[in-house]
Amino acid sequence: MKIRMLVVLLFGIFAILTIPKFSFAEYGDIILNRKAESMRKAGVNDVMFPHWFHRIRFKCKVCHEDIFILKAGANDINMSLIMNGEKCGKCHNGIVAWEPLYCDRCHSWEPGWLPGPVQLSKKVK
Repeated sequence: MKIRMLVVLLFGIFAILTIPKFSFAEYGDIILNRKAESMRKAGVNDVMFPHWFHRIRFKCKVCHEDIFILKAGANDINMSLIMNGEKCGKCHNGIVAWEPLYCDRCHSWEPGWLPGPVQLSKKVK
């Protein structure tokens, strides 16, 4: 019986580790891909900003209006700014949150969707 449980456990771990990577989103999460052309040249996917994940941890005023303008498309976000400690880089600096060295943590969304809230987006390609 112990061997059977061990086999099932090992199979479960193997299955979890070999499942293909999927992008998941919650209500209020935002697809950021207005610079899709430059992202394709850099070889990265679109960004799915997990707004809800951040919102349950921080009050709105932490990010709005000092870091991000509360209007769709009003924020010019790019890797240069982030790496220089602006925009997302204000917190993603290796101290408050993980530093922006792991591209696929943000650039995780399949290309070809309309930018904006995930629940309103649709595949365009």
